[in-house]
Amino acid sequence: VQLQASGGGLVRPGESLTLSCAASVLAFSRYHMGWFRRAPGKEREFVAASSWSGGSTLYADTVKGRFIISRDNAKNTVYLQMDSLKPEDTAVYYCSATWRGYASSQVSSYDYWGQGTQVTVSS
Repeated sequence: VQLQASGGGLVRPGESLTLSCAASVLAFSRYHMGWFRRAPGKEREFVAASSWSGGSTLYADTVKGRFIISRDNAKNTVYLQMDSLKPEDTAVYYCSATWRGYASSQVSSYDYWGQGTQVTVSS
């Protein structure tokens, strides 16, 4: 499984950005997908997760109401729409995948990781 995240960039506070993660895998629709981020000097933290069907989603409290995770199984792609961005959202964002269990907020639940895409929120 190969995951390619894209869509990062430099935005001002309050602006929006949408990240994409394209998966090179058979049966993408069987994988639960997650987004995590790592800010400078901090550990990797959970952002959002989607079940294989997209019918169940999970969000960190810090992004709930501002970020939306979605997926297009026909395109083998998961998205993270980020609205009302704040400077504290600045981080490298990683997508992840697992066929085990359920959509989880735990790093250890995921088997595959993308290379990350930088998001910087600054005025």
